[in-house]
Amino acid sequence: MEGLFWVAAATIAFVGSHFLLSHPLRRPLVAALGEGAFLGLYSVVAVVTFVAMAWAFRATSASAPLWPVGDTLWAIVTAVMLLASVLLMGSLIRNPAMPTGGVPGKVPEAALGAFSITRHPMMWAFALWGLCHVAVYPVAKNIVVALAVIVLALVGAALQDRKKARLQPDFWQAWESKTSYWPFVAVATHRTRLGGFRMHDLGGGLVIWLAATWAHIPLSGWAAGVWRWIY
Repeated sequence: MEGLFWVAAATIAFVGSHFLLSHPLRRPLVAALGEGAFLGLYSVVAVVTFVAMAWAFRATSASAPLWPVGDTLWAIVTAVMLLASVLLMGSLIRNPAMPTGGVPGKVPEAALGAFSITRHPMMWAFALWGLCHVAVYPVAKNIVVALAVIVLALVGAALQDRKKARLQPDFWQAWESKTSYWPFVAVATHRTRLGGFRMHDLGGGLVIWLAATWAHIPLSGWAAGVWRWIY
């Protein structure tokens, strides 16, 4: 239990500092320190709290799994992780939360590729990663860390929506009308069509999916993804 306490403490520090520095403390700290110094402080805090979380995780023994994990659950998670990989790769060109780059421009006529699934493809990639890892590794320390990633991603995405709606109301209202926060909702409600994926999204997502799941073998000692049925 002591180890789990430190996992939880480090995880709360990681997530809490991110939200505090991204929102209520950002403006006063930028005013006091300047943009460059603030970004430096933000990076240092993020790295230190992440390393602390990783150290506590590795130092804590795994508890008994909360439920059995069989091939059916593994197959579902493997498919969802492929979707997460495509979303991640689809978000890496330009700004992951702004289809026109770092500043608003002309609103695209349609949401394409990863943005046709959700307007927050990177955040949902992280959230799906968290959900999948809870599903197939249901031990206490992993659930704490994975849930923190989910909260950080999805609450962060919602706060991004609020901030952009306040700062860029015309652009963001038009963009929201073509997209959805929740995956596939814009497609289901006929606000956009699923499509427009680039080779970068699909091919890159496939490569990331295969490489990341294979990396579980040397890093953790057990196979994940399709490698579970190959090795």
